[in-house]
Amino acid sequence: MRDFVIRRLIQSALLLWVVMSLTFVLVRLTPGGPEAAMLEQPNIEPADVERLRERFGLNDPLPVAYVKWLGNAVRLDFGRSYHYLRPPLDVMGERLWPTVQLGATAYAIGLLGIPLGVLAALHRGRWPDLGIRVFTVVGDAAPNWWMALVIIVVLANLTGWFPQGQGRGSPGTWFLHIIIPALILGLGGVVAFARYTRSQVLEVLGQDHVRTARAKGLTEGAVARRHVLRNALTPAITLLGGLLPVLISGAAITEAIFNWPGMGRLFLEAALTRDYPLLLAIVTMLTLATLLGTLLADLLYGFVDPRVRYR
Repeated sequence: MRDFVIRRLIQSALLLWVVMSLTFVLVRLTPGGPEAAMLEQPNIEPADVERLRERFGLNDPLPVAYVKWLGNAVRLDFGRSYHYLRPPLDVMGERLWPTVQLGATAYAIGLLGIPLGVLAALHRGRWPDLGIRVFTVVGDAAPNWWMALVIIVVLANLTGWFPQGQGRGSPGTWFLHIIIPALILGLGGVVAFARYTRSQVLEVLGQDHVRTARAKGLTEGAVARRHVLRNALTPAITLLGGLLPVLISGAAITEAIFNWPGMGRLFLEAALTRDYPLLLAIVTMLTLATLLGTLLADLLYGFVDPRVRYR
């Protein structure tokens, strides 16, 4: 396993460098740089913008700017945010905890898809299976942003049961503020987990070792626990690793709709204001989270399925 981890870490470092480099080039070559956002502010003259460009190194040739930025980024120094005039990691640190709260709640809701998938597979063709399949189809077809707007109109504006998404709220109303955006985010996980788990459980139920266990007289519950679930969790682990970046980065549209002060909303703000240092820092941290989640998922395969061998 040690050799496998070392190879994966080297591959991850190379992939991170490629993603960072491509992102830097694409961001710098995009028309309408930060000066366009600066000119939209009142009392900003072109001469002021030129001084700011010189100060932030925007007048440097692209290769020179790239070498400077990469050298600093290796030390986790992404410069200073154009909009906040602070290091990007400091700004991201303030938004990370709200995003972790929202992401962890949505993560927990998404895990409900695993028992739903198992229930559907064990009752194939009967009403629990049909009901769960209809639910997954509807949940997959309806856009998250549309469902969010419908919920705001129905549950917030018309009934008044929930607040209208004004940020995180006070400690006493925190749950009421977070539950709806968490449900919207977690719905995708529920649908994905339910579909993958159902498909994998059905496949495992038809294998020889399951039929042998039944022939020995084991109950259906014992067969499901000992011989089916463990072998059917591999796709779920893949999805778990892929959800880690969501936990770190948040969902930009959902956070914007519900006015949630997280990383997703910060990413939108950085993109709209052409805040290059902040934008590049967010993309870098998101790439790291993605690579880490993939590595953790690969390592968990061996614990769930003893047949997996690392070479």
